[in-house]
Amino acid sequence: MASIGKPIISTWGDSGARSPMSNNILDHKPLGDINPDTLNKTTGAGEVEFNQFEETINSFVMARMGHPIVRVELTPYQIKTCIDESVTKISYHAPKWSTQYAVMDASAGINLYTLPTWLANSITNVVFKKSLLSIQAQAGTLEFDFFIKYFNDNYLFNNFSIGDYYLLQSTMEMTRKILGQDGSWEIINGQYLQLFPPPSHTPERVIIEYRALDTNTMAPAYINWIQKYTLACAKVVLGEIRSKYAVIPGPAGGAQMNGQALIQEGNKDKELLMAELMNEIEEPPRFTTY
Repeated sequence: MASIGKPIISTWGDSGARSPMSNNILDHKPLGDINPDTLNKTTGAGEVEFNQFEETINSFVMARMGHPIVRVELTPYQIKTCIDESVTKISYHAPKWSTQYAVMDASAGINLYTLPTWLANSITNVVFKKSLLSIQAQAGTLEFDFFIKYFNDNYLFNNFSIGDYYLLQSTMEMTRKILGQDGSWEIINGQYLQLFPPPSHTPERVIIEYRALDTNTMAPAYINWIQKYTLACAKVVLGEIRSKYAVIPGPAGGAQMNGQALIQEGNKDKELLMAELMNEIEEPPRFTTY
């Protein structure tokens, strides 16, 4: 059975070399009030408690729905499910402003390391220096000459399509893995970081780049997106509740419920907000046309 290491953390949290709270990576949590490990896992069996960030979202939703002037028939658990859905959406499409860094010390001969689930699921890149078959990309070396020849043979600035670009990026990445000094990596079962080739020195510095929403530094515009998407989800939930009864009996024919109108309005708002997220918040694909 392969040895599974527990990496020692050197620096954590951002590019400013923040001191870690401990050298055990499993002790660390994301910065701010959002913990990805708890998203979409709340049950209605117990009492729901909002953290400070969630309370601001809850207050926004309840105010926009008319509370306390009118009654809003939503429980804290139902609001929590809407908050989790909106945070999950923006977290999945999180742009560069959510980039964080951690530096760990790997050990010689061990290439499998345990990571927190929330970290393993949000990794965008892992960088470490390999010693096996490494060739520096300098003028006159095989790697340097290969790329210059590839550019010339494929007429980089003449009739260059998007498909050519992605083919070029794939070829460059594979060549760097083979001839360069950057090691390769992959995530196993959403829990383990596997390094190729195994580190040859102890300690071997490994830089982990990942994405995590930090509510302490999140731009107000993105917080507002979460608020509006949560509101849209809440409208749909409340609409489903109110549509059970089209009319409440009472004087002068009773009161008309607006369940169906809330459902239609909420679904339309969600579509518009998702279009805004995809077109204005998430970075576009990295390609260039000539």
